[in-house]
Amino acid sequence: MSNKDLLLEKLRSGAPVSRKEQIKLALMLGLPAMLAQLGTIVMEYIDAGMVGRLGSGQAAAIGLVASSTWIFGGFCFATASGFSVQVSQLIGSRNYAKAREVMRKGFTSVLIFSLALAAIGLAISPFLPHWLGGEDAICADAAAYFAIFCAFLPVMQIAVTACYMLQATGNMKVPSMVEVAACALDVALNYLFIYVLGMGVKGAAIGTGLATLITHAFALWYLFVRCPELNIFQDSSSWMPDVVSLKNAFGISGPMWLQNIITRGAYVMSTIIVAPLGTIAIAANSFAITAESFCYMPGYGLSDAVTSLVGQSIGAGRKDLARKFAFITTGLAAAMMTTAGILMFIFAPQMMGLLTHDPEVIALGVKVLRIEAFAETLYAVSIIGYGSCVGAGDTMIPMILNFGSMWVVRIGLALILTPRFGLAGYWIAMCTELNVRGIIFFLRIRGNRWMKKVLV
Repeated sequence: MSNKDLLLEKLRSGAPVSRKEQIKLALMLGLPAMLAQLGTIVMEYIDAGMVGRLGSGQAAAIGLVASSTWIFGGFCFATASGFSVQVSQLIGSRNYAKAREVMRKGFTSVLIFSLALAAIGLAISPFLPHWLGGEDAICADAAAYFAIFCAFLPVMQIAVTACYMLQATGNMKVPSMVEVAACALDVALNYLFIYVLGMGVKGAAIGTGLATLITHAFALWYLFVRCPELNIFQDSSSWMPDVVSLKNAFGISGPMWLQNIITRGAYVMSTIIVAPLGTIAIAANSFAITAESFCYMPGYGLSDAVTSLVGQSIGAGRKDLARKFAFITTGLAAAMMTTAGILMFIFAPQMMGLLTHDPEVIALGVKVLRIEAFAETLYAVSIIGYGSCVGAGDTMIPMILNFGSMWVVRIGLALILTPRFGLAGYWIAMCTELNVRGIIFFLRIRGNRWMKKVLV
């Protein structure tokens, strides 16, 4: 048994876990999760960079529908969380048979959901770019990219669910390996479809979808066959969802769906605010968002870790330990993202230069990235705060907090500042909002109410 497994067993059994062991366990889970995040971010960077070489128009086409792909992808992530959080808490209580039962029913549920979501996306894809205010020159490419993305949604849903279930057990290594492999394959497939076959924007969507399908098949196999806690051959419970598992899942996923609509809807609203600024601004905004993702990679990696650790701690009846993990990972994420923010401020020209050769897009992107560098510390706090709440099954209040932060602070300021200061005005609004959100979530996890929901 590895050191990580020994520490997780101490957590589940109620044995004392020292401060040093808590930090060690957070890093053991967090570092592979960060690697998985890095794989995802590099994949986005590759897509953006390869399309950027085609021209600012093609880049703007993807940028136009980016917020919409986030909404649809966010529904997949939220739906998977509804079942993986239950599994995490059941594993913490050492009820492995029930955990496998919930996992089975979860896979059936998320597959049905993702098929319906894909159908909706395909139906609206011809009209979406026009609804978002895109220029006629980029709407055809934008519609095609979004349609292909939606066609692969069931693949994304199963892939996300498989990785979330493994993370629920504390296994961050396999998901990280799969994401790195997906990144490498994405490079090859994107090159093939974008350049060799000359498919342009459509090729980027096809390459990424196929890379996800091929590599995550291994994660699914490992989960069903090799995972000690969730190996499906240990028993033969039903795959058909029941009222209890669906009710618990909806109690977690429902507020997360609303939050996805609220936060991603705010991103769509942001696209509508930015779109009138023109193709250069749309491309710079899209590339800058991709570039900044390297800064919040540590936060989201540690968030995956804290969701698992908090879930297992609460399942084991150890709320004191859940709070300690929340604060330890908050400190780690804040330190890492502050450092990343400083590096982004310094190397913003080089980061943008990797994505595009257009000097106007680079100059504008550098300007907004240096504004955003001042948000990274408290952005880290908000990411870990939310991940901690999800692990505890507390998603309703965080959804309300995110609604106020996104729509009142960010969109309110953006409507005032963007017409006056252009794209920089929007990023000032975003920087301000992320700092406010960090303060709000820090106050949330300081109290006890976020750990009151009982799932097991």
